[in-house]
Amino acid sequence: MVEWSPPVRSHLVGIVAVALMGVLGASGIAQEKPLPDLQVFLAQARTKLQTDNARQRSYIYVETQHERKLDGSGRVRSESVKVVESYPPLPGEDERWERVLEENGRLRTESELARQDADRRKTAEAVAKQLSTQTPADRAKAARAAEQERIEALARINDIFLVYDIRMAGRERIDGLDTIALVLEPKPGARPATREGKWMVYFRCRAWVSETDHELVKLNVEAIRSANIGFGLLARMNTGTEMTFTRRFVNNEVWLPARADYTVRARVLMLKRYLQGGTIEFSNYRKFTVDTTTTIATPPQ
Repeated sequence: MVEWSPPVRSHLVGIVAVALMGVLGASGIAQEKPLPDLQVFLAQARTKLQTDNARQRSYIYVETQHERKLDGSGRVRSESVKVVESYPPLPGEDERWERVLEENGRLRTESELARQDADRRKTAEAVAKQLSTQTPADRAKAARAAEQERIEALARINDIFLVYDIRMAGRERIDGLDTIALVLEPKPGARPATREGKWMVYFRCRAWVSETDHELVKLNVEAIRSANIGFGLLARMNTGTEMTFTRRFVNNEVWLPARADYTVRARVLMLKRYLQGGTIEFSNYRKFTVDTTTTIATPPQ
């Protein structure tokens, strides 16, 4: 899944993205044939979710990040644009590395790009050195951590089915694909096991899943209750917060992010109203290889 700033927006969007984008997977409606059995369809979709993260880690792509500050009526007051090349994390890193290519219309110079690349190579070399000196105990610890991460990912998937009442809304065609539209409503009294699951109860979702390969094509997430962040001392997320994610099939191999749109409504530090929107567009996908960790070049346009 991707990370954005400022902190409040990043926190909210990050939680929802981790909890839902890798979990589920308009338009002319075509209802000529019966809809598939709901439970069978969900079981098939669920098998794809468990490998999504690993597949996305195999790709580099460019993100064009539009960030908009809005007034109380939702009109744009100001906008910033940043273009970054996003790389999978190195072993031991939690987040992808972003190589900044352009900011507010200004291309980074060759020397600025070279400095970013040099810093990243130093980090990669340090990680490689650390890995080369690992003891059997270190490797066993890393294996346990990887297994724990796998268990936690499965727990987040399980929370989807604990938190939501899921029903089929029909068959819809999106970008030439037949999809099954799913409506996800939080169940009263749901008791999720994970932190992400506890956030899910604040959101109503609609998901469009490909009928042929059971992959997520589009996801809409809408806050239906206000929620405190940091016991309300840091911020309070308000209803009206909404996010939409779309994905595309890349290289006849994997579904990856295509676009994300969001509007975040909150009150920061119990005082300041926070209203921000934005769009992230994903492009220039290419396979991640060992060479890309040591030789970094501007992606083809």
